Amino acid sequence: MPPIVTGIIASLLLLINTLFWACLLFPLTFLKVIIPVAPVRKLLTYLLAAVANAWISCNSGWMTLTQKMNWTIERPDNLSRNGWYFVVSNHQSWVDILVLQHTLNRRIPLLKFFLKQELIKVPIMGAAWWALDFPFMKRYSKEYLAKHPEMKGKDLDTTRAACEKFKDMPTSVMNFLEGTRFTQKKHDETGSPFKHLLKPKAGGMAFAMSAMGDQFQSILDVTINYPDGIPTFWDFMQGKMPRCNVVVEEKPIPAELINGDYETDDSYRLHFQQWVQKLWEEKDARLEALRSGQ
Repeated sequence: MPPIVTGIIASLLLLINTLFWACLLFPLTFLKVIIPVAPVRKLLTYLLAAVANAWISCNSGWMTLTQKMNWTIERPDNLSRNGWYFVVSNHQSWVDILVLQHTLNRRIPLLKFFLKQELIKVPIMGAAWWALDFPFMKRYSKEYLAKHPEMKGKDLDTTRAACEKFKDMPTSVMNFLEGTRFTQKKHDETGSPFKHLLKPKAGGMAFAMSAMGDQFQSILDVTINYPDGIPTFWDFMQGKMPRCNVVVEEKPIPAELINGDYETDDSYRLHFQQWVQKLWEEKDARLEALRSGQ
């Protein structure tokens, strides 16, 4: 089948799948917004997560039908849908999201991203993210805190409060430490010391650890490799991504990294940055091994 035809069929299947599950997701979201009763909201949260997981499963279905791709996936056998995980990954393409969901869906709880507080105002999707219990972060700049010292620590308190519900509900939180997609141009402009990665940004992860680090049982370190070159989303939809390597490693969270103050504790910040640096060095070596063996 010509790539353009494959792309059109895959795009239609993605659209139909999204619209179908949205018809279930948004009514449940509306109910959760208007019903203040905690037990009912908890039930609706489970139903919403089930809808989201079903949507992702169907995405994997149309991907299998339209993308004749050779997946090579290594992951632990003991992953649990009842666990609490902090997931990190390298970031090269918007395709990464589909790859991560395909790799981890129904093996761990639904992947959730820390979002800026302002994003809750996004029409429709803001309510959906809220309903799915995506944690919203309220962060103040150093300049703001210098003018309003009474607000120091308030952003962390807000995030901790948003994460309170995760104590009783298994959760997976996702973070792309590079903060943006890898390109050779960005790599060269930023002077990255890594061969296949951009410099990691430790601040967001440290903030999440400060908010709910003691709730995570481990870190899932995901490495994504595209042996035939980094695909665009349209490349993927056209079936032009014949191979994909994914390695998932479960790692313990060092106790000294939990509940620290990244913004004001210089010693903690340096320790956290050194730990992330080592994590990225290992990932860079893993990517080099994957690409050397392809």
